[in-house]
Amino acid sequence: MNIHEYQAKEVLKGYGVKIQEGIVADSPEAAHEAAVKLNAQTGTSWYVIKAQIHAGGRGKGEVQETGSRGVVLAKKLEDVKEKAAAILGGTLVTIQTGAEGKKVNKVLIAEDVYYPGASEPKEYYMSILLDRATGSNVIMASTEGGMDIEEVAEKHPEKIIKEWIDPKVGLQGFQARKVAFKLGLSGTAFKEMVKFITALYNAYVGTDSSQFEINPVLKTSDDKILAVDAKVNIDDNALYRHPKLAELRDLAEEDPLEVEAGKSGLNYVKLDGNVGCMVNGAGLAMATMDMIKLSGGDPANFLDVGGGANATTVEAGFRIILQDPNVKAILINVFGGIVRCDRIANGVVEAYKSIGDIKIPIIVRLQGTNAEEGAKIIDESGLKVQSAITLKEAAEKVQAVLEG
Repeated sequence: MNIHEYQAKEVLKGYGVKIQEGIVADSPEAAHEAAVKLNAQTGTSWYVIKAQIHAGGRGKGEVQETGSRGVVLAKKLEDVKEKAAAILGGTLVTIQTGAEGKKVNKVLIAEDVYYPGASEPKEYYMSILLDRATGSNVIMASTEGGMDIEEVAEKHPEKIIKEWIDPKVGLQGFQARKVAFKLGLSGTAFKEMVKFITALYNAYVGTDSSQFEINPVLKTSDDKILAVDAKVNIDDNALYRHPKLAELRDLAEEDPLEVEAGKSGLNYVKLDGNVGCMVNGAGLAMATMDMIKLSGGDPANFLDVGGGANATTVEAGFRIILQDPNVKAILINVFGGIVRCDRIANGVVEAYKSIGDIKIPIIVRLQGTNAEEGAKIIDESGLKVQSAITLKEAAEKVQAVLEG
């Protein structure tokens, strides 16, 4: 589960991570009020106005309606309302949103932390995630903060620092010092970075997150270490242990069909193709999508109805797939291990009749327990549904109806 920057910073702050302070607002008037409060709290006289959407690249992105960037600086209190108005309610397009962009419902009014002082501010990159190859968490850091880390990794891989953490013993003090040293820090900044890394790792483990990305981590001109941005992804499977974190979910930032599928207990991910897929099991779903591609088609979604599929879940799956206007055919691929194929076949027939006139072709491939009985039910239903024996045959039938 992704959360907004302002939410992520509050979570980090709760674990002792120092952050760039800010106040969230949902209207130009609220943005002005937030700036007034922020000035009283921090003394800042410049204000950073940051669009709050679940996507990166906001500073380089553009609001379609106004031409404003997703992150702007107001050097006077009087400018905050106008600059916030140019972002709020608009559609922000970034490298990560795609051409359709995302509507901005909130902005974060943040303090200016790039103030002059004894030394120049310096930006760093830092993230924590699971390295599945080693079964360990890994801290990734770089002196090239504020840039796309993918570009840094491609052009300057030597500038990527990695420190693997044994999950049995956790982050050790020498490892935090090692990362800070490799970042070229010394004195007060070195000590502050060690504290920052330690608190950040504790937050990562404590929230059962799957990824933390802080870009940039800022060394201020007076050697403070702050999280200026924060991208936090929390493991959905652990949310039952964190009901307060679960409340941070913003459904407006998610695909409506994926939200609807979740309510029905279905695993659904929308894609860009034209063949709707309904499968029981994640691995089988991946294989089905591969076979559709090999046969010349293009999957429109990933939809796993689970091992306990029945008429209700099949109908819910149908309704979700049919809401995608790009879908021109549906392929149902079920392996009858836990669930019998004849039950799935009856579920398909019942769902078809319940929904009504389905105008796109449906191909059903059933294998496993009672597969022959299931195919017979499909063939004798009188509905515009074709059965198939092998996955290859099913994919070819899908392609044939698309071309026909």
